[in-house]
Amino acid sequence: MRESPISSTVDFDADGVQHGYLKLPVSHDESAWGAIMIPITVVRNGDGPTALLTGGNHGDEYEGITALLKLSSRLKAADIQGRVIIVPMMNPPAAEAGRRTSPMDKGNLNRSFPGDPDGSPTRQIADYFTRYLVPMCDYALDLHSGGRTLDILPFAAAHRLDDLALERKSMEGAMAFGAQTAIMMFELDASALYDTVVERQGKVLVTTELGGGGTSTPGSIELTERGVRNFLIFSGVMEGELTRSAHQRYVEMPDASCYVQSEHAGLLEMTCALGGQVRQGEVVARIYDITRTGTDPVEYHAGRDGIVLARRFPARVNMGDTLVVIGEEVATLER
Repeated sequence: MRESPISSTVDFDADGVQHGYLKLPVSHDESAWGAIMIPITVVRNGDGPTALLTGGNHGDEYEGITALLKLSSRLKAADIQGRVIIVPMMNPPAAEAGRRTSPMDKGNLNRSFPGDPDGSPTRQIADYFTRYLVPMCDYALDLHSGGRTLDILPFAAAHRLDDLALERKSMEGAMAFGAQTAIMMFELDASALYDTVVERQGKVLVTTELGGGGTSTPGSIELTERGVRNFLIFSGVMEGELTRSAHQRYVEMPDASCYVQSEHAGLLEMTCALGGQVRQGEVVARIYDITRTGTDPVEYHAGRDGIVLARRFPARVNMGDTLVVIGEEVATLER
């Protein structure tokens, strides 16, 4: 496999604060010899662990982008021991368009790993993270939210792993993030996720979902900034006391029954509230046929008891859309 076409304008081994770019050459209609410019900040102070902080994996998820842009202008080398790599927008074309996927190639970055240096721009970005940035880090925090199509109860998450020691450390990181809810998350298809690449390299990975609806709020930004600081303390890069919610709830997502997905197109009526409790078999949503009157809606039911972790945000629904995500509240995430 050839070297990545992406070059960096920062020196990852130099002490101090550097602001620069990861530059991916791309020739397109508007710029024959153009480049995708991925902003990056590297803060280093001597020896110590490396924390890789990322947002904008999807371009319509603004909590992480905003919090990391703010951190990039405030973090000083004297604040840390070790190294912090900050990439507020992993996929700038998607972020600039305000879309989940890149307008350059329709690529969903978080379904493009491990990537390919000879692939589309999105796959080339994924390859650079897989082969260059992730190997540099000891701890990785990837900040997500629901984007334009989902509203999600704010949480930090880890995954069940074959490596139990890594699973436990990642779980501790999710709890240390300090959101009111910490989750062991089940992904419908984990094979091409950034998370999976990080975990397979033996690095501690914490991911989040911090709201949604294609916007941010003062509360969601405050939570994200506090969580990033907590993660840096947890990783050993920064000194300080963790700031947690007074009572942290633990939630398990054991399998695909957590997801309620649509088999119809139409108009959505939610019958459950985000953060509310539901029982297996309970009606959680109805879909109405908007092409005619006088027809009953199709009802969708909870596949399990639990708490509503996420719901579809727009009222218009197509086949295959996730309507509701349900998790089981548990006393501990240990196993």
